[in-house]
Amino acid sequence: MTSTRKALRAGLALTGLALLAACSGPGAENTTTNTAAAPAPSGDLRVAVVTHGTAGDAFWNVVKNGATAAGEQLGVTVDYHSDGDPGRQSTLIDNAVSQQVGGIVVSMANPDAVKTSIENAVKAGIPVITINSGSDKSASFGALAHVGQEESVAGEQAGRKLKDAGKTKLLCVIHEAGNVGLNQRCDGARTGFGGTVTNLQVDINNPTDVESRIKGALQTDPSVDAVLTLNPQVAGSSVSAVKGASSKAAVATFDLNADVTAAIKAGDVLFAVDQQQYEQGYLPIVMLKLYRDNANTVGGGKPVLTGPGFVDKSNVDKVAEYAERGTR
Repeated sequence: MTSTRKALRAGLALTGLALLAACSGPGAENTTTNTAAAPAPSGDLRVAVVTHGTAGDAFWNVVKNGATAAGEQLGVTVDYHSDGDPGRQSTLIDNAVSQQVGGIVVSMANPDAVKTSIENAVKAGIPVITINSGSDKSASFGALAHVGQEESVAGEQAGRKLKDAGKTKLLCVIHEAGNVGLNQRCDGARTGFGGTVTNLQVDINNPTDVESRIKGALQTDPSVDAVLTLNPQVAGSSVSAVKGASSKAAVATFDLNADVTAAIKAGDVLFAVDQQQYEQGYLPIVMLKLYRDNANTVGGGKPVLTGPGFVDKSNVDKVAEYAERGTR
């Protein structure tokens, strides 16, 4: 028994020596040398987030919440600004450049209007990430990446879901003039729907007029059996308009808020196309931090997609919890 134990101990000792030799050989020396940590960049990172959202817009409040949360978690200072006027949005970008921020996040509802400002930021050595809209122009303007959803693809899927629900005549409600992403959504819906699709232009800044215009369109053409809105606030106006017009049209929408999740539960909204806008605020802050600290890029030249996903009665209860807290 004693000799057996001695042999076992000797074997274990030899095994340990072999492992030590393997771990301390030339390959291990190179690994230790090559993985020595490089000094981290000094100083705080300050990022300007400049969107085209209007004041109080529920969608953009969630984007802001995402950017703010990422900044708090990563120790990044986040300055959030927004203006629905393309010219004033460009001025906000120019101001961020003059302040020599460490990064800029910008939405491009009207890419041509903000092109020069974004290109000037890139020339000044400020990394830019675009979000939400204008993905096809992002790389050509010099941005590191784009975070959002492909609007035409999302619109096509929404149109197909309405077609599958048996709808034949669709009203697509555009709430911001000149927003290329909204037109892409309706164009995509037209492709996926296959039936008759009519666009209706409204002004999101005038909720009373939004409801009146949708109601008037439904009364003018009672054969319209589906309304697709591109904003959660407009969805609420559409629900009221459908009821006011005594129409049986189904309402579907892009994007979420607590009112939309409640309407889905009540059966007043068929589904919502969810582009998870919280991620559009959160992810660019992470990406700019990684770029500054480690020269990382994300996406490989392709958009980083946050949608589309769909919220309906099958999953609304869970998502509603997050919409209530302002993260969906």
